[in-house]
Amino acid sequence: MSSLLLLIPISLVLVAAAIAVLMWALNSGQYDRLDNRMPDVEQGDGVDEPPEPRP
Repeated sequence: MSSLLLLIPISLVLVAAAIAVLMWALNSGQYDRLDNRMPDVEQGDGVDEPPEPRP
């Protein structure tokens, strides 16, 4: 029973911290434009290639 007196406040603090981080991410624009697709690094889509050497 005494361990619950310690674990419940710790869990409440962790949940509050997780909610605070989520709210910060939402307000900072972290999740803006989710409809854009990520570039496929393995296939080179959207990755800048080095310029060709000039002859």
